[in-house]
Amino acid sequence: MTSIAHLGPSGSYSELAATNYAHWLKIHHGTATTLKSYSTIAKAIQAAATGETEAAVVPIENSIGGSVRDTLDMLWELDTLKIQNNLVIPIHHALLSQSTSLNNIKTVYSHPQALSQCQKWLAANLPDAVQIATSSTTEALPRISSDKTLAAISPLWAAKLYDIPTLADPINDTPDNATRFWVLGQRNTQQGSHTSLAFRLPDNTPGALLKPLQLFATQGINMSRIESRPTKLALGDYRFFIDIEASLDNPNTQAALQLLQNCTKSLKIFGSYAQIETQIS
Repeated sequence: MTSIAHLGPSGSYSELAATNYAHWLKIHHGTATTLKSYSTIAKAIQAAATGETEAAVVPIENSIGGSVRDTLDMLWELDTLKIQNNLVIPIHHALLSQSTSLNNIKTVYSHPQALSQCQKWLAANLPDAVQIATSSTTEALPRISSDKTLAAISPLWAAKLYDIPTLADPINDTPDNATRFWVLGQRNTQQGSHTSLAFRLPDNTPGALLKPLQLFATQGINMSRIESRPTKLALGDYRFFIDIEASLDNPNTQAALQLLQNCTKSLKIFGSYAQIETQIS
């Protein structure tokens, strides 16, 4: 039985992503699975890192809200974890509340990513409502079940799960909203359509970042994403996270990574991975 960690509680987009991964494992490998929810992304990742679960399915990037910082920071800190697979979940936000009118809503709860993905709708429809961040899109649902001045931005299916009416739907700022999830585990992965890595530069000088980036161009490797995150060690000191469209076992990739060692202070390879098709919504 393979255990899979994800951000809870029940009804979250992370649970949907984990359910899709479990379905893929059953179809392609005949693997039986069990899902385990955790109160934060960091705890879900830690579970996979310590072996409490075999894998963790966690969000890495949203098409509107951008990268998920907790995932990037934890992946850098935990050397045991590698990216096993990648999957994309369409995001459909709804406003859930016991109230029958938007005029009664004083407070809106949700995960910071969900709040950021609905800012235009909130500004137009609930300009005076207080926005309160929670650890997931479903964490606040039990508390809003008895107060008609409260609402939560949650997945549409959570309304039935928690028996809370849908006051407005959809409320995404754009219909093309999707979140990319990574499957993290301790198995080392060398093959896939994409490879992710991160590095720190030896110093902050003109052209310091250009040198490592040029290495991929000279090897004919396309970068599909680059993101900087502060190291939290000093102001202006950053880590750079990069996705490339190449497999680790490709000779050109190996050549680029070998040269990359010479122009970075520290380099971490998170593995190669492929895209999993989602079938459960």
